[in-house]
Amino acid sequence: MNDASPRLAVSALHKRFGGLVAVKSLDFALYPGEILGLIGPNGSGKSTVMQMIMGVVRPTAGRIVLDGADIAGRPVFEIARAGVGIVFQHSRPLRLQTVIENILLGLLPDRIDGLRPPPGAVDRARIIAEECGLGAVLDRLPATLPFADLRRMELAKAIARDPRVVLIDEPFAGLTRAEVQDFSALISRFRDQGRAVMLVDHNVKSIASLADRVLALYLGEKIAEGSPEAVMRNETVRRVYIGGGIETHERPEAEIAARKALLKVDNLSLFYGKAQALDDVSLTVHAGEFVSIVGLNGAGKTSLFNAISGLVPYRGTIAWDGVVRGRESAAVIARSGIVQCPETRELFGAMSVADNLDLAAQHLDPREVAERREWLFGLFPILKARGGQEARTLSGGEQQMLAIARSLMMKPRLLILDEPTLGLAPVILGQLSEALGVLRATTDITVLLGEQNVTFALPHADRVYMLEHARIVWQGGPARFAAEAGTGYL
Repeated sequence: MNDASPRLAVSALHKRFGGLVAVKSLDFALYPGEILGLIGPNGSGKSTVMQMIMGVVRPTAGRIVLDGADIAGRPVFEIARAGVGIVFQHSRPLRLQTVIENILLGLLPDRIDGLRPPPGAVDRARIIAEECGLGAVLDRLPATLPFADLRRMELAKAIARDPRVVLIDEPFAGLTRAEVQDFSALISRFRDQGRAVMLVDHNVKSIASLADRVLALYLGEKIAEGSPEAVMRNETVRRVYIGGGIETHERPEAEIAARKALLKVDNLSLFYGKAQALDDVSLTVHAGEFVSIVGLNGAGKTSLFNAISGLVPYRGTIAWDGVVRGRESAAVIARSGIVQCPETRELFGAMSVADNLDLAAQHLDPREVAERREWLFGLFPILKARGGQEARTLSGGEQQMLAIARSLMMKPRLLILDEPTLGLAPVILGQLSEALGVLRATTDITVLLGEQNVTFALPHADRVYMLEHARIVWQGGPARFAAEAGTGYL
């Protein structure tokens, strides 16, 4: 336990957006010279907490005390002036100014007439730049910088105001492994300078290796707090990220290997601007095989699926049904038999359940449409009862069933399911699991499933690939995954 007084003390913090409770009665403290890691799946409230501390979002209730003064609900500029700095995930530099000019902006006097740097500001900006690894690019414009240097510049801009508390959102997103190590060393120096640092990142392992303490959130509530080792071992945390016990029902490896390779991805790399989302990824999916891509949020699963579906440009090759693909449109790829059910579902909310299904069946003749619809109603009976209901009025679980049914309506040869369990209740997970079991036992469909919840992904998998920080770090059968990789998943 830290004996010093907390630099930042949060108590009974609560945030409601209409009927949604994003953060509920949250308490924690952040001490000088400490790094606190804030983790949790998507939708757990991490970003909302940071935004409330910085004043971007006003709390519904609760206190945020900085060195004895309650700053909850105060404007952003007052909170920044009081000693809180934030590094957002997405860089927003002044494009026409050089690196050193961007850093100097944080050193200007906090007055309307303070448009000239005070004496020594340029030297101070150079020192900050050197500390952040920017000494060789001081006179370059942001557009000419590699992604990692853009992130370093955002850190330098935040440090220029000499904050006592530094909030850093997704510092490792888009970085290579070597760059993650460099950033970890840089953030460690902030701690050594006596600053209180709070990190939010999907890269749980990097946070755990860097933080002094870890706070885990789920659905807006604290579920664990303590040393990184203790939190990573916490059964509630592991259940949130992984699920319950791991079961496997894989088919014989020789049976799968004898089938035709339907999809073959070789040396796939993908960038969003300068941020790398996939790094030299290769995988094979055989006809009729169920393959699970497991990995924490931010590992690159959705980016991989979007590349396969033709939604984003990439480097490398993708072969479909034995033919190396060119740069076909997403529509052509879908008509060839690759159908993705996205994480965001993308239903037509104002249209009925039946209309959403019929829209996906435009290429089928009317008799086949009716047969297909009845088969899907057998797979998801609740959709038949909701046939005339607008999609936006369905529950989250019902919407997920409709999204999967709409994808199946297109008669895919390869069905890509991206995080189908996200935010769903256990009873719905059971129904989705039963539906996948039916598909696996009674059809020749091929499924590529992306999941953070390995206890959902593994029972239906013939093979498993594990994505970690944009790279495949493990592949093999689900039973071997449970024995070898499951314990190191977090």
